[in-house]
Amino acid sequence: MSKLQDILSKWLMPIANKVEEQKHLQAIKDGMIAIIPIIIIGSLCILPMGIMNLLGSGTIHDFIANNLSVFTYPDKFTNGLLSLYAAYFIAEALKEKYNLDLGFIGIMAAVCHLIVCGSSIENGISTTYLGAEGLFTAIVTAILVVEISRFMVEHNITITLPGSVPEMVGKSFSSLLPFVINVIVFTAIANICLGMSGKLLPALIMSLLAPAISSMDTLPMLLLVILITQLLWFFGLHGPAITSAVWAPFAIQYAAENIANYAAGKTVTHVFTYDAYYNMLQVTGSGLTIGLVILMMRSKAKSLNSIGKLGIIPSLFGINEPIIFGTPIILNPIMFIPFVFGPLIPTIIVYLSMKLGLCGLPITNPPGFLPPGVGAFLATLDYRSIIVVFVCLAVMTLIYYPFFKIMELEELKKENLDKE
Repeated sequence: MSKLQDILSKWLMPIANKVEEQKHLQAIKDGMIAIIPIIIIGSLCILPMGIMNLLGSGTIHDFIANNLSVFTYPDKFTNGLLSLYAAYFIAEALKEKYNLDLGFIGIMAAVCHLIVCGSSIENGISTTYLGAEGLFTAIVTAILVVEISRFMVEHNITITLPGSVPEMVGKSFSSLLPFVINVIVFTAIANICLGMSGKLLPALIMSLLAPAISSMDTLPMLLLVILITQLLWFFGLHGPAITSAVWAPFAIQYAAENIANYAAGKTVTHVFTYDAYYNMLQVTGSGLTIGLVILMMRSKAKSLNSIGKLGIIPSLFGINEPIIFGTPIILNPIMFIPFVFGPLIPTIIVYLSMKLGLCGLPITNPPGFLPPGVGAFLATLDYRSIIVVFVCLAVMTLIYYPFFKIMELEELKKENLDKE
């Protein structure tokens, strides 16, 4: 294992060092880390839904069901507006990387992000693409706003007031022209997208990225869906939100056919259903990360240990955004191989287990946000599916381990430098 770690260190650390030197990638990383508290709060607000689904009935179930809108209310303004916060923090982080002396850059990015992602509806603004689905657009918006503003500052295309003017007033006026130009640019982008495609920018990006897959219920197609989903997540896009635009209709149809055939006493044939995806193929969240969470909880690195402890409960209910953004896994070259390619192995295990009769095929539609094994059992009504799930999680833990040790070593070095 140590020899493998040495080999991985030899090839991955130079890449990691290059990433550390790249201002845009570092700004994205820092901006994503800044929104971790928001993600955690939103994730905790979703947990009552998972508890309610797990209980199924009873006094506690009924209490949560009757008050679910109250429990989940903050999620609308935390995870529901996540990309808006990301635009703000990424822009602020990139400004610091450039040592750019310009105020309100984060607000500029947030306003421009609203222009390209928000749409007017009766009595308000649609927030459809202001959550995780708009994260990639937030990254592009924040970088573009900072670069436009930096160009204007470097070429003195700003309003400069005398030094006797209060600092806050001076900053407001120096930001005015960059603000105006950015608003004009993003208004043009929004209207071009709507005029040419009838879609908002994030919707257009998602439609271009979603693979045109005609048939899903084969191993090659399943592997392709998982690979693209993981790859999108790695670059900050909400993988399932993009790929599900293509595969969800098929998966729902396959589930309906399985249920109908099971009820009629006919042969059940489909593997890829909506419930199989979330309860088996991506159990505990995209990348099957709960093994990584447990490793982090046992880590000597304080940062990884803290994130692991914060992420364990949400991960049990399939909510692993705190881990994806907090570790971070996004744009982390050390985690690229295990996070993007690792889940392909559990996909093969699940597919072959079902096709070879080692566990049952999905024949029900259980509720979401259930702990590992519970959702799989309710979907298949076969206890062997629980075994398959934990085999997959064990395999993923082994895949993550050597890469985690490299990441832990780097974090320990940073922490020791901070002490000195």
